[in-house]
Amino acid sequence: MMTHMPLSPLLPPIARDDAIDLGLPQSCVPWPLDKPVQRQTAAAQVPDLVGSLARANDLGPWDWPDKPVVFISDLHADAESLLRSLVAASAIRRTGDGLTEFELTAFGRASQIIIGGDCLDKGPSNLDLLDSLAWLMKSGADVVLLAGNHDLRLYLGLKALTVKRGALNAHMFVRMGKKVMPLLREVFDRHVDPDAPLDSIPDEATCRKLMIPGKKWTRAFPKAAAGSMNDAAIAKEMARLKKKTDRFAVHAAEAGLTMRQLYAAALKCRDLFVEPDGRYGWFFRTMKAVHQSGSLLFVHAGIDDQMAAQISRKGVAHVNRRFRKESREDPFEFYCGTVANLMRTKYRDVDHPLTETGVDDLHLAGIKLLVQGHVNQHDGQQLKSKHGLLHLEADVTLDRHSRSTEGLEGIGTGATIIHPHGTILGISRDYPHAKLFNPEKILQQHGLSR
Repeated sequence: MMTHMPLSPLLPPIARDDAIDLGLPQSCVPWPLDKPVQRQTAAAQVPDLVGSLARANDLGPWDWPDKPVVFISDLHADAESLLRSLVAASAIRRTGDGLTEFELTAFGRASQIIIGGDCLDKGPSNLDLLDSLAWLMKSGADVVLLAGNHDLRLYLGLKALTVKRGALNAHMFVRMGKKVMPLLREVFDRHVDPDAPLDSIPDEATCRKLMIPGKKWTRAFPKAAAGSMNDAAIAKEMARLKKKTDRFAVHAAEAGLTMRQLYAAALKCRDLFVEPDGRYGWFFRTMKAVHQSGSLLFVHAGIDDQMAAQISRKGVAHVNRRFRKESREDPFEFYCGTVANLMRTKYRDVDHPLTETGVDDLHLAGIKLLVQGHVNQHDGQQLKSKHGLLHLEADVTLDRHSRSTEGLEGIGTGATIIHPHGTILGISRDYPHAKLFNPEKILQQHGLSR
């Protein structure tokens, strides 16, 4: 039976009325495990999660961050959800109803705030979310911004829009599909002058060809991609692209954009996001692929053996340098590679694999827990073992579009708070209690502590 504990010793309190309005839990319980554990079982026979925890613990003590960490992921263009989640973590105090009307609390100033990727797509507003995030960074917060697969697709698609087209890049823009339409509509409405003629924009048919690859690409891509993708991955990519190319103009029309208007919006979007002096140039310029704090590794999606070896031997700074260099050179080769796998993987057969070798490399580097987004949950944060490596899945379905589609009520609110004294607190409006993870206490409960 779970023992409920008050939240106040674990987190600076927020006003009770605010907590109720946000739908936040008022109490805390020890982190619930997936399976019941019999106390008399040996380490080799306990559930994988506890066994993996014991294996990591046997390598030595945990190295916790020097200051509190607030992890929030998969905001998907919902600025209100970002602000509510920061309030839930006691990191900000709102000073008004606006999306930039807030200030850091003392706890917020003392913490590191990690945004775990996928800031873009879905809605309500990509640009509002980025404006709120920019204000957070300008307020003096220590912010780490990780790349997500949705963010990466936009960057690579915009980069491919104005370079020489070939078999391996002609599809990168249309690959974004329906999900990019709300952003392009926003950019058109806010940044394309409605009174200025589109004289510099080609006609409808030419714009379509500039964004959507034709039959020649369909024949050339499988052969050109064979050196980077296996047959199953190529077949999956071709099927995905056929659906997206067939419906791209339809989705544009649903967003109220002609092909010329869409192309004009895409060029403006490229100026805003890709050019160094663009209003949102900071977004991709400050982005990282991976971040380490003590025994915790933060990524958007997951990791594979090659990246585990790189991190173990050369460190996360080397991987982030690779991310910045390779993402700016060859969009396709980069997206298929092991660095981008950090933002894409769900440990499927078509993904770069994580095996016991990779887990050993990470353990030898002192990494005991991977904190990620990417896999959305309806019952708060989840702790799992994947291939013997502990993963904390911290995407708690924040954006209103996903919540409406998936039957969740209200505006998403939640955050994962890692404390220097050795505990992790998972808060979500979709779970009745905050969850408290203390690895030493879990092992003690099951007779497996060192």
